[in-house]
Amino acid sequence: MAPDVWGLKTVFVNLYFISNPDNSWVLVDTGVYGAAGKIKQAAAELFGENSRPKAILLTHGHFDHIGAVKELAAYWDVPVYAHPLELPYLTGRSAYPPPDPGVGGGGMAYMSFLYPKKPINITNNLELLPHNGTVPALPDWHWLHTPGHTAGHVSFFRESDGLLIAGDAFITRHGESMMAVFSQKKEVHGPPAYFTTNWADAHHSVEKLANLNPKTAATGHGMPMRAQQLQWQLNDLVLNFWMKAVPKQGRYVNEPAILDEHGVVSVPPSRQDMAPKVLAAAGVAVVAGAAFMALRNRNGKKSRAREDFAGRPFSHNRPQQGIPPTLNPETDDPNQHTNFYP
Repeated sequence: MAPDVWGLKTVFVNLYFISNPDNSWVLVDTGVYGAAGKIKQAAAELFGENSRPKAILLTHGHFDHIGAVKELAAYWDVPVYAHPLELPYLTGRSAYPPPDPGVGGGGMAYMSFLYPKKPINITNNLELLPHNGTVPALPDWHWLHTPGHTAGHVSFFRESDGLLIAGDAFITRHGESMMAVFSQKKEVHGPPAYFTTNWADAHHSVEKLANLNPKTAATGHGMPMRAQQLQWQLNDLVLNFWMKAVPKQGRYVNEPAILDEHGVVSVPPSRQDMAPKVLAAAGVAVVAGAAFMALRNRNGKKSRAREDFAGRPFSHNRPQQGIPPTLNPETDDPNQHTNFYP
């Protein structure tokens, strides 16, 4: 995607190597669990057998982006940088809010209740990203806070050539579809819906990144996209976010999770017990996926009917952030946190 930036896919998620003119380099995200060996091998091929990064940068702390971070940080003895609002999930203090299989859209979403959400503890290596937006060990880059998918999600941008590493703020394939993992069709989409817990913030983050007018975007899921195709689709996503990115239904669609520097404050109540439906759907998804995609391609992409607009959770209909709606300020302690949510 650039002479000094390389991507590596681990199962269904991407990570990135970025080098400097002096041949120093950093690693952005660390893929899924078990990816450490593959990452070490790629680093040796790119930078030499005994090379190690100056730092590891995390876009956020979901399991598919930090799978190898503990092993690699200890092996290389390097700092790991993240946003302050991601610290609870990287220091063992809080689990992430529960994923939402109810958003639908495909096998990746249906099976999300199985994905790890427990925190890890890398306190010994963990550092905060600088407040001024500079990126440690990458003087030509800066970072931007792009919350929504997670509270402390960040993206990295190099203004000189318009290169954006967006993490999961937006992605370039269908995030919920199992078939899209294999097809890798390049198309700008919103963040993976089953793990996104604040859709208003997610919208603002996509708008912030679109305003950078990136020339190339490398994301957590999907292939890099460039030039007019990227800019047109990204601008279209901003304009139509509440129709294209936000699911019609879901746990966090009308009410966000409330998160702070300590972790989870509250989450909306579960809509219903999704487990039986999700288990059934997950089994059917793999078997029926290919047939469904073939039928969809034959019939053409179905346009959304105008009545789809009715009842959609547009941003001006959403509750404002502040005191969690599940707390009574007269009787409940808003500073008390719990990870024992349904």
